[in-house]
Amino acid sequence: MARPKIPRTICGQAANICFKPNGIPITQLEQVPLAEDEIEALRLVDLLGMQQQEAAKSMNISRQTLANLVKGARHKVVDSLINGKALMTNNIS
Repeated sequence: MARPKIPRTICGQAANICFKPNGIPITQLEQVPLAEDEIEALRLVDLLGMQQQEAAKSMNISRQTLANLVKGARHKVVDSLINGKALMTNNIS
């Protein structure tokens, strides 16, 4: 049985739900999902410049979990930019 996911504190929200290359319909693009907690981890570490320990505390998660979120999110963003994929956020409001 998988360990239950610890609730994470998320303060920021993505401005859009999709970023994609211009001129190509979304139906023709591979979509890469980016979770809310991954966006928050990127916002805290890369945009606000927080140290990982401080950002982890802000999200109520361990530093290692934050590092894993940042690593995975960065990989998804770079994959989307380099390979022309649509980057989709999961926070559809």
